Amino acid sequence: MEKTIDTEGTIFKIKRFSVHDGPGIRTSVFLKGCPLNCIWCHSPEGISSEITIWYDRSLCIHCGECVGSCPNKALELRTDPEPFINIDRNRCNSGGDCVIICPTGAIQYTGTRVLVSDVIAEIEKDKLFYRTSGGGVTLTGGEPLYQPEFSMKILEYCRNMNINTAIETSLFCERNTINDIADLVDLFIIDIKIFDQAEHLRYTGKSNEIIKENFKYIANSGRSVIVRVPLVQGITDTEENKNAIKNFVDIIDSGIPIEYISYNPLAGNNYKRLGIPFLVK
Repeated sequence: MEKTIDTEGTIFKIKRFSVHDGPGIRTSVFLKGCPLNCIWCHSPEGISSEITIWYDRSLCIHCGECVGSCPNKALELRTDPEPFINIDRNRCNSGGDCVIICPTGAIQYTGTRVLVSDVIAEIEKDKLFYRTSGGGVTLTGGEPLYQPEFSMKILEYCRNMNINTAIETSLFCERNTINDIADLVDLFIIDIKIFDQAEHLRYTGKSNEIIKENFKYIANSGRSVIVRVPLVQGITDTEENKNAIKNFVDIIDSGIPIEYISYNPLAGNNYKRLGIPFLVK
């Protein structure tokens, strides 16, 4: 890909040999930024589009090198009841001196700015596996449609190279964004979390009306679609919610499969790394 037409975007992970994000062996590209703020998000580092730092206590050896490296004095080595690094988020500007000096990787960035060509370089490493397994590339996040131009450029490359494409999305976006990428996507993996509008607003921070309308549009377009429902205890896993989602999907197209995804409580560790409260009990 020529650098002159390269597009820059923000990601927080590229996972190779993924087998849960579409058919076959896949490369999953996790894009940063999401318009929703689900309290159970498995990847809270992917919600904000901003690149910040996070801290993993399990990797820290309490050497204090990071404390001295910070020009804003945002870091403090505390010793009670157990030693750890406290980050004053009001002072931290994510300059990264602490990331560079940390000898164990306990302090890291929550994402990175990359070019489409950088992502393609990773994708190309596994083209043989795509062909032999019926796999391909999945854009996920965060919300990949939150960075529509960046996503579209990756999908265009994959289409030109006959690589199968999938996108995991909440469909919380403008209709023209869907139209721009629809012909480049082989499989839409659509997260429908909560059917009730008030409950959706309560737990994600947004109404789900645009999601429902966009789902109807995609489902009626003849595209290949899978619905995924994350099962969060007492919130999304209720029979009332599951039945409401199933009825909604079946009325539109009873042939669309619905997958129920078990929630991993270890997601709470990522909230600790970010220094934010984990609200799922």
